[in-house]
This record gives sequence, structure tokens and C-alpha cells, in this order.
Amino acid sequence: MHNQAKLIAILSEGGFHSGEVLGARLGVSRTAVWKTIKKLSEFGLDIHSVRGKGYRLSHAIELLDAGRILKETGEKLQPRIAEIDVFLTRSSTNAYLMAKASPEPDKGYVCFAEMQTEGRGRRGRQWVSPFGENLYLSILWQFPADPQMLSGLGLALSVAIVRALDELGVHDIGLKWPNDVIWDKRKLAGILVEMVAESTGPCRVVMGVGLNINFQSSASQQIDQPWVDLRTILGRTPSRNKIAGVVLRHLLNVILLYEQRGLAPFLDEWRSHDAYKGQQVDILMYKNNISGICEGIDNMGALQVRAGNGPMQKFTSGEISLRGRPAPEH
Repeated sequence: MHNQAKLIAILSEGGFHSGEVLGARLGVSRTAVWKTIKKLSEFGLDIHSVRGKGYRLSHAIELLDAGRILKETGEKLQPRIAEIDVFLTRSSTNAYLMAKASPEPDKGYVCFAEMQTEGRGRRGRQWVSPFGENLYLSILWQFPADPQMLSGLGLALSVAIVRALDELGVHDIGLKWPNDVIWDKRKLAGILVEMVAESTGPCRVVMGVGLNINFQSSASQQIDQPWVDLRTILGRTPSRNKIAGVVLRHLLNVILLYEQRGLAPFLDEWRSHDAYKGQQVDILMYKNNISGICEGIDNMGALQVRAGNGPMQKFTSGEISLRGRPAPEH
């Protein structure tokens, strides 16, 4: 284990630890301990330093561990994982996997990070990614399908997140087209699907997931929309390794079925969690906006909206966003 990770694990035991004791446990000098503490502070960790006592974390952090994640994922799916990486920090887990070569058919590369410095959502939006508080996960998979057949993949992955959350005890989950997972109208998770398709042959697809677990840092103030985390919903902080393994298991199961049958097996389940069907919504585009009643998704995953008495309009995920309208006052 890297000394930074080792130091976090020691400090997460609770209480103060002197530089001398930390140095002895890590096998390094007190100066090296100080430098590592400084680096961790740059990650945004709240480390208290008191003369004569030493250092302590403001709250414990359960670091992600590949072995524990794989155990939760289960033996059946482990052969589907060609490689799993867990990093303390990455610019973006999606960007890291986009740069890798294609995996073997029916296998994927998996990447977790404790922190992202350039995490992204749809349309280039920032995904706030503080250290050790949430889940940042990406999977690289090679699909044999035509790129057009992958247009509903994000919807299927949303169903995987719903299933994982249900297993973890989180219910009443809503889905916001095309790729947001919400609870009580607040964002809990998001999905970003990016692909590199050739004119012929298979498609390399990177699927990124961000899931709010336990936002404690001031970084949460950078989020520009209502949000919620698992700690708030459950009243406790679940094991991050358990969450990671359960989410990965459901994602892999959905990917394997989608590869065979496309979106069809997931349509009814997605529709049962549709948070905006029958509601007045705004469709935001670069040049103009459209308001109407959301009529759910069609069998290809396109959003259907009816404006007034006009014809039904359909939208693919592309460069648009859906916004719910507030209920009119009476």
C-alpha cells in the first residue's frame, strides 16, 4: 500500500498520532511524514495538527480496496473483470480508461478513484469529487453493436444503479432522463457514457458513475442543483467497499444483458421509476427551449414531450437537458 494510503488508514483509527509514531509505523522519517501530511491536506483532507499530540483526521475514511470490492462483486462476475484499478486520485476515471486499449470481448477494465480533480458530467459540467466521500467508478467495455444500438445504454445503467441501491436499502428512487438517479427530487447519482466508434467493427465504451455517499467537505457547496447522499437517506454511512462492489455487480450484469438484448429488458423497470412522466417540463437546448408534458420514453429510449395540442416530439440524449417545472401556485 502506498504510504499516503497507509497514513490515511492509520489516522482513520481515531485519536492523535505523533509524527514519531507515524514514522515508525510507515518506516520513514518524521520529515517524510510531514511531507505526506501536507500532500494529503492538498487533497482536501481535514487533518488536525496539535503540538505535543500529533495529527488526526476530522473523520475516519474507509479507503477503497480492490480485494474487498471484488468480494462484494461475487465470484461469478470476477472473470468478466480484466483489470481493476483503485487510485487515490485521478483527473477523471473516464479519461483514464478512454486512453487504454480495448479489453478482450466480454471483459472490461474497471477503475475507481478516491478523488477526481477534473470529474465531468454531461455537457461538460463539473462533477464535484472530494476525497474519500463518494463513489467515482468507470468501466471500459467493447461492444460489438452498431453505435446507434447503444443509444439506450445510459438508461439501462440507471436501472443497474436503482437495483444496487435497493439492495443497499435505499428505496423510492426516481430516474430523470437520460442519466440522473434522484431521491426526493434531489440528485443522488449520475452516469456519463462516452464511446469511440469506428466506421466498422466494435465500439469502445466508457461508462462512468458518480454516487454521493457521505458529503462532509465544503466541496458540496460547489454543486449547483439539489443533491442528497446515502448517509442522509439511511441515517448512517454504509461501507464504501460494499457499495462499490454491489454497484459494480449490478452494472456488469446489466452490461452483459444489454450486449445481448439491448434496451428492451430494462424499459418497464426504467418507466416504473420515471420521476417526470405526466409532468410539465422544459427541454433546454443551445438555441431554443421547449416546454410541454413529459410522456415518458419510447422503446428506443428517446424522451417524448407534447407541447400543447401539437404533435409528440422526441428527443435523444445528445445536447439537451430536461428540467422539471415547479407546480403552479393556487
